[in-house]
Amino acid sequence: MHRILVVGTGSIGERHVRCMLKTKRAAVGICEINDPLRGEVAERYEIRESFVAVREAMKAQWDAAVIATPAHIHIPIALQLAGANVNLLIEKPLSTTTEGVESLMERVKKRGLVAAVAYVYRAHPALAAMKEALHSGRFGRPLQVVTTSGQNFPINRPAYREIYYADRATGGGAIQDAITHVLNACEWLLGPIDRLVADATHQLLEGVEVEDTVHLISRHGDVMGCHSLNQYQHADEMTITVVCSRGVLRFEMHEGRWRWKSGPLGDWQDQAVPQLDRDDWFTVQENAFLDALEGKTEPLCTLEQGLQTLKVNLAALRSADGALVWQTVE
Repeated sequence: MHRILVVGTGSIGERHVRCMLKTKRAAVGICEINDPLRGEVAERYEIRESFVAVREAMKAQWDAAVIATPAHIHIPIALQLAGANVNLLIEKPLSTTTEGVESLMERVKKRGLVAAVAYVYRAHPALAAMKEALHSGRFGRPLQVVTTSGQNFPINRPAYREIYYADRATGGGAIQDAITHVLNACEWLLGPIDRLVADATHQLLEGVEVEDTVHLISRHGDVMGCHSLNQYQHADEMTITVVCSRGVLRFEMHEGRWRWKSGPLGDWQDQAVPQLDRDDWFTVQENAFLDALEGKTEPLCTLEQGLQTLKVNLAALRSADGALVWQTVE
């Protein structure tokens, strides 16, 4: 049994608590500054070890910590924990700036720690199967990626006005909170985004001023990308279509499948996966992280890969807030 400390028990932190327990491979403690929330989560999941501050929690021994606080304090907390030889699973985005990230990477490397960023789309079995097929080469050379995403945020995250989402400085807005998942998944499939141009604005969500709609054009080297996302439509959907020289592949998260065509004629071929709810693929992510702790596999998303997507986020924000001009990701 691995001893896992979950730092921050808002909705995402509570999900990590629940899904770590579902692995049946982890004993979980929590760290939460909000007294009523800490008590509720501890009671709901029968957590025996709960703490107000990370410094207090570090008096106990932990194999790893999940950092699920607002993004702007991820790195200071991670540096503190890594200094105590605690392995890390850090929620996305890695941070809101690159400050301190190199120091964290150096500390992790020097101490031989496992560190991962929780971009959970990489844990979806249908997307993982599509990635394997794409990289097999049977569809030829990737040429274009097109993504479409939409959800009704007031239904899915009714507390969005009161949490980190309402402020970019804490990791909020549709770029850092939502389309970052899609872009990280595309980088997993196709390699790093090296330049982009983005348009983003607030269209509808009540009670906030951050962007809720994003249109973004990207380049993964020679592969051209086009991405759209909103957070208010009445139908949840998320698709990633990769067009190759000898076929096309499509991941449809809302349908729980990936599909392909390997010629201009004929029907789509589907590969479905067992019906999943969101906890199921978070549990896949937790098991993958525990496997990495045991040396069985590499993390699903390394710190280096999380830093790359953080740089993409920052380039998208620069472009959207500027003259809508191309930005180099650096």
